[in-house]
Amino acid sequence: MLGLKLPTDPRWVNLAEKSIEEILIDHAYCEQKAASTCISLIIQFPEKEKMVETLMPIVTEEWGHFRMVLKELKKRGYSLGRKRIDKYVVELMKLERKGDKLERQLMDKLLISALIEARSCERFRLLSESISDLELRDFYRELMISEAGHYRTFLDLAKEYMPEDVVKVRWQEMLDAEAEIIRNLEIRGDRMH
Repeated sequence: MLGLKLPTDPRWVNLAEKSIEEILIDHAYCEQKAASTCISLIIQFPEKEKMVETLMPIVTEEWGHFRMVLKELKKRGYSLGRKRIDKYVVELMKLERKGDKLERQLMDKLLISALIEARSCERFRLLSESISDLELRDFYRELMISEAGHYRTFLDLAKEYMPEDVVKVRWQEMLDAEAEIIRNLEIRGDRMH
């Protein structure tokens, strides 16, 4: 469904379950960054009216998810803690072709966002199916369902501004690159990605 070429190593769920506080903190920042990314796209490309209209509700939804994760942290006696560097996202951002035509830059930004959403959705599914904490299973299932369409939204927006065949080729290139990034990253149970 998500098109990812390399599934998450099953060991990640076991490690994540042992580091739930760290996973929740990292997850909170992922939601915050998702909202911020949508806001940045709106600010950078205000003339793309369909994109602006499509992303505004996603900003609200992602910020709502941020608040949900904060509530879950508080309920468990945890605090937000400091923001962490997301090596996965740092590596994905290197795929953006800088200095290219604005439409191609926009396409790359949208496709990178689609990749992040797809990988997050896959990890939410793994948590919802595998961790022993039943409350967190439900929590992650709800988030997975809510966010399942975001990656598709970003793909569709890319096709709105670039020819579909160009987007398909670039998407496949990025899926290959994302698989290589996942393959080369250390499996960490304290990070969502």
